[in-house]
Amino acid sequence: MYQALYRKYRPKTFDEVVGQNSITQTLKAQLSSGRLSHAYLFTGTRGTGKTSCAKILAKAVNCEHPVDGNPCNCCPACKSIESGACMDVLEIDAASNNGVDNVRSLRDDAIYTPSEVKKRVYIIDEVHMLSLSAFNALLKIIEEPPEHLLFILATTELNKVPATILSRCQRFSFRRLTPEDIASRINYAAYQEGIDITPDAMKLLARLADGAMRDGMSLLDQCASAADGTLTVEEIYRCLGLAGNRNITSLFDAISRHDTAQALSVFSKMYSEGKDLAAFLNEMCDLARDLLLMKTAPSAADNMLCGLCTESELNELLPKFSGGELLRMVEIIQSTSAGFTRSASRRVDVELCLLQLCEPSLSLDAESINARLSRLEDKISSGSFTAASPAPKAEPLEVKAEEEEEEERPPLPDDNDDPFAAPARSVQRKSDFWPELVEKLQRELRPPVSGFFLAGAQSPVKGVLKGSVLYLECAPGPFKPNIEKPDVLAIVQEKAQSILGQDIRVRVIAQGGRTEDENDGINSLLSFGSQHSDIFEIK
Repeated sequence: MYQALYRKYRPKTFDEVVGQNSITQTLKAQLSSGRLSHAYLFTGTRGTGKTSCAKILAKAVNCEHPVDGNPCNCCPACKSIESGACMDVLEIDAASNNGVDNVRSLRDDAIYTPSEVKKRVYIIDEVHMLSLSAFNALLKIIEEPPEHLLFILATTELNKVPATILSRCQRFSFRRLTPEDIASRINYAAYQEGIDITPDAMKLLARLADGAMRDGMSLLDQCASAADGTLTVEEIYRCLGLAGNRNITSLFDAISRHDTAQALSVFSKMYSEGKDLAAFLNEMCDLARDLLLMKTAPSAADNMLCGLCTESELNELLPKFSGGELLRMVEIIQSTSAGFTRSASRRVDVELCLLQLCEPSLSLDAESINARLSRLEDKISSGSFTAASPAPKAEPLEVKAEEEEEEERPPLPDDNDDPFAAPARSVQRKSDFWPELVEKLQRELRPPVSGFFLAGAQSPVKGVLKGSVLYLECAPGPFKPNIEKPDVLAIVQEKAQSILGQDIRVRVIAQGGRTEDENDGINSLLSFGSQHSDIFEIK
């Protein structure tokens, strides 16, 4: 009968346990010295060796010929316990035996001395599933057990175990296994089973195991049974229904360009291939997390990456996203994943998720606005921002002649001059005020608004002075709504007045928009006529 690989290659001695050296060395020292506790509590995530160590400990305390704290696995006691035939070593699942009656029955049987081995051992798995009354029934015998009795409790949720139980046990915390440890064990099992597997495929399985050796061995078992020939990365993606790094990076590239059609096309292809949607979102979240770590903490990210993509792929994607965008992506993906359990159509959920990722403008929440602004900040700081410029106006044929004529023209009158002298428009020309104003605003305003004001031609906001009105002409995008805020306008007005030495009004307009004084000449005449009606007396 075929035996699953995780059972076949379960460690049989403490020396075979991978990645838990501090725990196994302590247990071996206690066994060698005879200073054993009456109750142990093993905690940690799934697949980290809790049950395996419990069974090894049960064999070691009853072994007739122990070797440096390890069971010999050759004596009748070791063989009986290993096969599960020993009636004095019982493994109990607390998830299905969690009532007070079950614990009372266990307590009544525990007083009898063992019939086959030296110590009676109770291994209670998932002990946190016991009810409160069951814990209370177990409390007394754990506190003062008979000499022949040993309790080994195992749990994945330490916070659910009462403090009264914790204080009566020696606690050992099992850590997650590293991908290197899991890959090494997978390599050993593959060699023993004659499975041809590439190094990259071993690393992928180790990453997918997420710190659990049992999961890694189970994945190897599943993929090896479905693969034809050598087990490669692509074969693992096919067997497990995963999108893979190529598809995910292609999808992220489309999201960075806000190419909704391409993103939906990539997803549609994966959906038709039967990819698991929950795993697909997990892969997206892992990649967004890795990019966010590299963006915000590059010095610490090396040892914390999930390893979904290669270093070159990550470096290629990194400049395409801002920190705010990546944070928003993680939140949207996690929110979509959380709703899968109650969703009527997972495909629609994923498609809506992609729409939100590709089109931040569809959402007006704070996270979406922050993502868009942080993208602009990154572009401005890197110098890659280019504002859309209006269509060039047709120049007269004699440009040079007109420029010379312009220099000879007398200066235009001020607003207080006679309107008949210049009925068309009254404009105060000060061409050098804008760089000085930009410098002051960059010091006074806070990011990202301060980054909207630049002295060069690529500035997303440009200042146009007409008379006593300073028009802030904004390029398309989020610039206009952020500059129209009263506190921002107040600072602009104050700094402009201090530079120009006159009262200034500030108005915000879109690029190419009409100013209030497009018809200032007519407005000036009408205003003057209303103030001097005696001159224009109609008879």
